[in-house]
Amino acid sequence: MILKTKMKMRRLNHYLCAIVLLLMGLIPTLGWSQTQQQANRIGSQPIPEPAISTILAAFDKYEVVGMPEAHGQKDLDDFILSLIRNPAFPDKVNDIAVECGNSLYQPTLDRYIAGESVPFAEVRQVWRNTTASMCGLSGFFEQFFPLVRAINLKLPTAKRVRVLACDPPIEWENVKNFQDILKLPLRDVSIATVMEQEVLSKHRKALMLFGTFHLFHGQQRNAVSIYEKNYPNITFIVSELGYFDTDSPTITGSYFASWPIPSLVRVKGTTLGALDLPHFLAPGITIHEGDCAVHNEFPKTLQGPVENLVDAFLYLGPQDFQLSEQMPADIALDIDYRKELLRRESLPGIPGAANTLKAEDEQIMKSAENPIFIVPHPQDLKLVMQDEGVKKAVQSCLDRASHGSVPR
Repeated sequence: MILKTKMKMRRLNHYLCAIVLLLMGLIPTLGWSQTQQQANRIGSQPIPEPAISTILAAFDKYEVVGMPEAHGQKDLDDFILSLIRNPAFPDKVNDIAVECGNSLYQPTLDRYIAGESVPFAEVRQVWRNTTASMCGLSGFFEQFFPLVRAINLKLPTAKRVRVLACDPPIEWENVKNFQDILKLPLRDVSIATVMEQEVLSKHRKALMLFGTFHLFHGQQRNAVSIYEKNYPNITFIVSELGYFDTDSPTITGSYFASWPIPSLVRVKGTTLGALDLPHFLAPGITIHEGDCAVHNEFPKTLQGPVENLVDAFLYLGPQDFQLSEQMPADIALDIDYRKELLRRESLPGIPGAANTLKAEDEQIMKSAENPIFIVPHPQDLKLVMQDEGVKKAVQSCLDRASHGSVPR
């Protein structure tokens, strides 16, 4: 069965989001029998465009382009590396804002990206010491930061791209329990603050690399929606297709059969944009405030056509053939760091119960048997609700509720 190992759970961090203590709304998930009816109600057929040139052209109209990264999808990460290597990229973009970057280390990151002599063991703290374990396990960011540095070294100073670390400034050596976690700024607030202070108020152009749930338009508490209150209509959001079946012989066959790879398709006014979010992504797991009950449902703000949430979808080829990002050997062999990750994950309220190094080694080897990226469906996430880490988080919520300290 899928999702029984923590390694696979880490791959699904984008779809699980984080366990949050907030009241969620309830929505039904449409079955595939309803998909054709919904798609036929409104809109034209989506038209594919060359992905890289279309994204670069978007900066002529928008201040920010946001897209997902580093959540286990190798094809997506490889596309991003190709995008930033494009010779036109520095002409269009001033900053790259990243989810996997501890803002505490921004000065170190600035020196490294600018080409100064900074030991790699020092700069990798930027992405290894974030609030999300998946950042420190990602081979993508081990390539991304050195690549941007290498590109900058060949550019005049005025055209060099800055990388902005947007995760809260956490000092893990001082985090001993979940109460210490609660003292941190919320991740989306931290992201929005960095974007406003370092990009938008300075009239710069930025590529945002974040999990899609941080990027949706029209929400209340996610990063983009927070800063859009002051800076509306300046952000172009690109999403991956999730588990949308690009090989389906029914409604989707006509969409993708002749599309070039990679392609970008704008969704406004199309049959694809008229579909709702459960056709693409599974809801994250949440713990309801008050009763500490576990649910995996979308809030009411995510209901309605997906064109209200994103501006375009990125097509990278048939979903069944996309590859999973494997853990780099230097991380797998770094026993001290992996022990530290286990300590962090053992804190009450953090998703994913701490495992043992031996069990994780077995899971790493097991994951190599099937390099195909597995995108979770809602029925798969129901299995995660039985995971020991989720049970621990529920118990932690109950303990805090009994002391009147359930956070909002």
